Formats: sequence, structure tokens, C-alpha cells
Amino acid sequence: MTKSARTISKRFGLVAAVALLAACASVPALIATAQQTPVAASTDTYIHAGRLLADPASGRVLTQQTILVRDGKIVSITAGYTTAPRGVKVVDLKSSFVMPGLIDSHVHITGEQGPNSRLDALTSTSADDAITGAGFAMKTLQAGFTTIADLGAETNAIMALRKGIARGTIGGPRIIAAGPAVSVHGGHGDVNGVPRDLVDLYRGPGVCSGADDCARATRELIRDGADIVKITATGGVLSDTAAGLGQQFTDAELVAIVQAAHAMGRRVTAHAHGADGINSFLKAGGDSIEHGTYANDESAALFKASGAYLIPTLLAGDFVAREAAKPDTFLTPAQKAKALEAGPKMQDMLRRMHAAGVKIAFGTDTGVSAHGDNAQEFALMVGAGMTPLETIQAATVNAADHFSLTAEIGSIAAGKVADIIAVGGDPLTNVRELESVDFVMGRGKIYKQ
Repeated sequence: MTKSARTISKRFGLVAAVALLAACASVPALIATAQQTPVAASTDTYIHAGRLLADPASGRVLTQQTILVRDGKIVSITAGYTTAPRGVKVVDLKSSFVMPGLIDSHVHITGEQGPNSRLDALTSTSADDAITGAGFAMKTLQAGFTTIADLGAETNAIMALRKGIARGTIGGPRIIAAGPAVSVHGGHGDVNGVPRDLVDLYRGPGVCSGADDCARATRELIRDGADIVKITATGGVLSDTAAGLGQQFTDAELVAIVQAAHAMGRRVTAHAHGADGINSFLKAGGDSIEHGTYANDESAALFKASGAYLIPTLLAGDFVAREAAKPDTFLTPAQKAKALEAGPKMQDMLRRMHAAGVKIAFGTDTGVSAHGDNAQEFALMVGAGMTPLETIQAATVNAADHFSLTAEIGSIAAGKVADIIAVGGDPLTNVRELESVDFVMGRGKIYKQ
């Protein structure tokens, strides 16, 4: 026993001496362990916003604000630039215009129109579509769209993509998925322009005839994971058939679809150009109209009476009209004729519906036009008589309401998901600023800065 140990033993007894020496001997080991164990990183992010449109419904722009984000949610918004604790991430957007992430209510994320579109539809597998969609999803997110509704993709591809993004396995906007559309045999959404022998190989599960059969198709799409039901109430521009743009479902079929979907807690939106299809669908209790090209005064009254939303998709109309005018267009003769007929009418339709007080949610039908160009819709909406603020409301608070997601997205407020974007200029003065987004945060994670 050493001299120091004997001294301790005399004062405290042998047992206490052994315990004290053991403790002293363990100090270096404790220090080494502490050095090897990393301190858990803070999940907090402080965003210093020079100008902030937190609630587009009010239109009020705040200055010099701090947004605290934690675990993917907004914790607080405070006046001034709060000093963050040491080690906490700070995002300097003091020179930027900050606002909620944008919502596109109508996209086709797993494909894009072009010269090879018809061939791709016959040769791509669901796995191909999912991989393609992953690329377009990131492109869309980096353009400032943190939520999208995909209306019409192959089931396996879109459900896998939705799940991968929700889990954080891959990056992309939140996806509200419809899966395949409910369509009539031979109409828009069926397999057209191919030999009869190929139809049954490529026909989607939503094609139906008769009220009972259409109710069955609706229920099966919901079983397969549809968040919302999309139907093709009228003919469509890009279906390769000269079947017009008027109503294709019977009134009884429309009622059956809406009732079946509502009974299972799903909203129903309708691709619809012709006024007959628009009005019949709204009378059947439908929740929203995509396109609405030939909407008339009766349509406006029905929209207002039911509270249904119009998703005008002006960008799609503009794109197909310009494409159809090219001498070397990739559109087929049937597609070209309908594009030249419908495309130029869509902006005037929105002007009339907006003036009538119809509720409008932002949607582009992107996939017809190029992914990442979604924000070009804003300028077209302004050209139809909407103010820049009204177009932003359509892409935030209105679209959130359309999908019953107001509690989660559409504005920047405590408790909501941290979907936040920023641009350099003032989109309330020049809405085309939204075509060049500088900062994107989706669910609390920064994807572009």
C-alpha cells in the first residue's frame, strides 16, 4: 500500500480508501468516453426573414422576423432577428421575400409530354415511371412547390413515389395521389389510338361503364391507395381520339362515382372541358373541376352554390395551343384539332369565373408542359384578371383548403409543417419572381439555398 493510500486508510478506513482510489482511477476513462460520445445535434433552425408573407389570406407582409423551426414544424414567429443559441443553424434571408411553400393541385409527375410520349406509354414499366417521377419530383420541389396532387399516374409508381418521399428516403414534394382516373370505355383516359389487341393490355383499372361498374372502379382505386378520386367527365385534348370535349359519363354514372367516393371519405375532382360535363358533375355533388374550358354562367352559379373549386390549368392550355401551331408538332391530328380549339379559350374562361366569384385553386397540369416550369401559371392567371396576391392565395391557402390540409400547410404559423420558400424580389409586385425561387425548405429540411 502506498503512503497516500495508508494516509487515506487511517482517516477514512480501508473500504473508503479503496472506493476513492477506484473513483480517481476511473476519471481518465470517463473523460475519454465523454470525448468519444458526440453531443446530439440541435434540430432547431432559425430563419431570419427580411420580408415575410406568413398568412397569404391576409396579404400582410411583416418585416424583420425570425421563424423557429424544429423537427419539421414551425415553433414560433417573432419580431426582430433573434440570436440563435450556439451551434444552432441560422438561415439568413434578410434580403429575401419569404412565404409558404407552393401547392400545385394538378400535375402528372411520372411523365412529360414530348415526341416519344405515345411510345413511352407502351414501353415504360411502373418501375421506370417511379424513377422518372423521382427526378421530376425533385425538380418540382426545387421550383418551390412543396406539395403536389398527382392526378392520373399508374398505381404502383405513384404510390411508391409518395411513400418514398413521405419516409424521407428520397426528396420531393408531399404527394396527394389519385392513381389512375375513373374513365369511360373509349373516352378520355382509356387506351386510344392503338390496335384493339393492345387495349386490354394497357387499359387502366379505372375504366368503367354503367353506374354500378363505375362505383366499383371508384372503390377499388380507393382500396389501392387513392387520396382523391379523379374522373374524366368530358373528352380531353390529349386523348388520341376525335371524340370531342363534351360530357362522356352519364348523369347516373357521375352520381354513383361521387357517392361511392364520399362514402369512403374521398373528394372527387373532374377533368372537364365542356359545359355539359362541368355542370352535370357539379350537380352530382363533385368537389372541383380541372380545366373548365367552356364553363358558362350556369357553371359559375353551380360553383358558388356548392363551394366547389376551379383549378384552371392555364399553362396546359397555353402549351398545347403553342405546340399545335408548330408545323412539326408531335401532336396527332386529333390532338392538334382539340388543342387549337380549347387552348386559346382557357384564359378568358378564368377571367369570367374569377369575376363571378368562383373559388380558385392553383393547378397547372404539369407533365403536359415541362416539370419545374409550374410557376409560369402565375403570370397567366394575372393575365386573366387576378391580382398577384390572389394567385398566391390560390397556390397556398386556397389549395390547402381544397385538399382539407389547412391545419398543416398553406401558411407559416406555429404548429404547421415547415414548408417555406423565398425569392429575391417582391412577388406581390411582379408575380414572375416566383419563377426563380432561391430558397426551399420542405418539412423542415432545406433543399435549395
